[in-house]
Amino acid sequence: MASIRDIARIAGVSPASVSRILNNDPTFRINEASRARVIETAKRLHYSKSQKYPGPKQTDNQLSIALIMRYNKSREITDPYFLNLHKGINEEAKKWHLRIEQPFRIEDDDKNWADLAKFGAVLIEGEMTPAAIKQIQSINPHIIFIDVNTNIHNCNIVRNDFVEETSHILDTLYNLGHKNIVYIGGKSLVLDLDGKIGSEKNDLRELTYLSWMKLHNLDQYCHSFITDWSTDSAFEAGKKILKLQQRPTAVVVGSDPMALGVYKAFSDEGVKIPDDISVVSFDDVDINRFLTPTLSSVYMNTEEMGKTAVRLAKDLITEDIQIPLTITCHSQLNIRDSISKRK
Repeated sequence: MASIRDIARIAGVSPASVSRILNNDPTFRINEASRARVIETAKRLHYSKSQKYPGPKQTDNQLSIALIMRYNKSREITDPYFLNLHKGINEEAKKWHLRIEQPFRIEDDDKNWADLAKFGAVLIEGEMTPAAIKQIQSINPHIIFIDVNTNIHNCNIVRNDFVEETSHILDTLYNLGHKNIVYIGGKSLVLDLDGKIGSEKNDLRELTYLSWMKLHNLDQYCHSFITDWSTDSAFEAGKKILKLQQRPTAVVVGSDPMALGVYKAFSDEGVKIPDDISVVSFDDVDINRFLTPTLSSVYMNTEEMGKTAVRLAKDLITEDIQIPLTITCHSQLNIRDSISKRK
């Protein structure tokens, strides 16, 4: 059962104000918007004055958020991208007295989607098929997809700005004199309720690259190498790049682990970065500053993205939001030694 302190925290007022509002204190003066917000929050959290002094404290499912992870545990706790995402989720939930639970992972064989009905909101990593989304929304309408790099019809989404930042990278390279630019990345996987791949989609970074090259009349240099997102596959793609008839002067890579493979491929062939080829990537993990040369990369504040997802979940629980929302979290291109003017 939600307490007065829970209501106060979520409604943004003091516990004393909540108490006086819910007890209809005629001497208490507060603006009507705050009064209405407190009453609506109490109603949505099923607060009851008759249970104001319960014995053992009860768990209120309306104050809980389910987090459905997409990948296996080892990746989610070792990859800084997901580690910081989960850190933001947990810290923001604690701030608002919300409980985070992980009922299952998408990859689990034994999972019961019907269990999501008991939660106030649900956070799901990655994109799912339209049929899966429709089924999940019928169980719990307060669904938020995070780390989705596409638009999903009629869904709440918290995403990063891959389209904008990919364009920014390409503009930066172009202004440095680069025209022969290639891209290395992977596909976006769309999963069904069983956790199996329903379809593969072009990642937004690749689509933006293809559109940008066409817009700038650089079709003759347009080469997109799509891999499985691994360092090894990027290493192989890097070797293929060096065999192109017109060797590129710059490479955009979809992630930092892939960029390590590209570095190795170029080093093995005596190709110098950035003297021969400039390289820029996404993720901006700490190790980038210790590579030779230091890697230029896009920093995505996934901790803040996690916090934003929880704030949206809190609003879905306590407010009457009529339309699905898409929140874009902007990132930052950190330029280091791996890119330079074309010689």
